[in-house]
Amino acid sequence: MQDFGLDINGKVAVVTGAGGVLCSMFAKTLAEQGAKVALLDLNEEAAKKAAKEIEDEGFIAKGYKANVLDKASLEEVHSAVLEDLGPCDILLNGAGGNNARANTTNEYFEIGDDEKEDIVSFFDLDQGGVEFVFNLNFIGTLLPTQVFAKDMINRKDCCVINVSSMNAFTPLTKIPAYSGAKSAISNFTQWLAVHFSKVGIRVNALAPGFFVTNQNRDLLFDKDGNPTERSNKILNATPMGRFGEAEEINGTLLYLVNPKMSGFVTGVVVPIDGGFAAYSGV
Repeated sequence: MQDFGLDINGKVAVVTGAGGVLCSMFAKTLAEQGAKVALLDLNEEAAKKAAKEIEDEGFIAKGYKANVLDKASLEEVHSAVLEDLGPCDILLNGAGGNNARANTTNEYFEIGDDEKEDIVSFFDLDQGGVEFVFNLNFIGTLLPTQVFAKDMINRKDCCVINVSSMNAFTPLTKIPAYSGAKSAISNFTQWLAVHFSKVGIRVNALAPGFFVTNQNRDLLFDKDGNPTERSNKILNATPMGRFGEAEEINGTLLYLVNPKMSGFVTGVVVPIDGGFAAYSGV
């Protein structure tokens, strides 16, 4: 009988963006399975708080301040992780997000929008905002991979997990920079999978659909906690008719890091979306 049990006891997992809702959960999930987890975040307090919560439950975790857009910062953290926990076996590139400066006000452009002071049209998008979103997501995945994947070369059962989005499959209105950046992550995941295929590093990505996080909560619910108009559109386009629960991503994560189950899987982007991508709207 084939054993599909996950064994990552003693392996070192590095999670970027680990101060956030989803990535702190990913870190905890990996720790619960026996990994020694390094939680990296620009917000040092959030990273260390999440790490302490994991430690308080009896698992191994340590928080670090890291800027995923600064290679020198990452190299410094890499040295600390090597000393504290050991070489990286699993890298989860979770740092990312959107910024209001890269969003349009309306879903559709209408004549005169670019002349209205209270409307941000496509023509008004802030270059700095767009660059920030693209860099945070794409460069913020590339640099940590450059730094930490060096540990994995020709070592057994190592992998990189990126975080893409359903935006990468079909762009959402209002957020062109974020959609484009996540498309880049999906493409980059495939590129890395091929590039590292001869040295034993598998590279795959999670593509969450709609989950409530600190970043999008104000877009999805009003001040009274009621779904916004955009939320209703999302739910109507999601066959399962609800937002995902954060824990519902964990199974896919553990599948992708488990060589007994996904040892021949590399270069895939796995949707976790309640059927959103399958629904045509009719």
